[in-house]
Amino acid sequence: MLVDEEILAELGARLEKRRLDFGYTQAHVAREAGVSVRTLARLEAGAVASQLSTFLRVCRVLEVLDAFENAIPSAKMNPLDELQRASKSRRRASSVPSPWVWGDEE
Repeated sequence: MLVDEEILAELGARLEKRRLDFGYTQAHVAREAGVSVRTLARLEAGAVASQLSTFLRVCRVLEVLDAFENAIPSAKMNPLDELQRASKSRRRASSVPSPWVWGDEE
């Protein structure tokens, strides 16, 4: 199992490679993500466990945010649980509508 420092270094290296593949400077990515160049440099170096929101903003600029859908899949509901849930859904009672009137008839 990887230790935290190894994971941070690997994520940073991948972000840096992605940035360079786009031909972006650190200044450009930092400006677009709303972080300082120093923060981005440290993130790329794996030297800082930055806030998750900072990491996500940089990922958004580098167009890799969608990759997290595969990394952390959504919880799947058991098919039997889905059937039970559907059968317990609330249903509104239907009523026969009364004819509409203006209200000034006598």
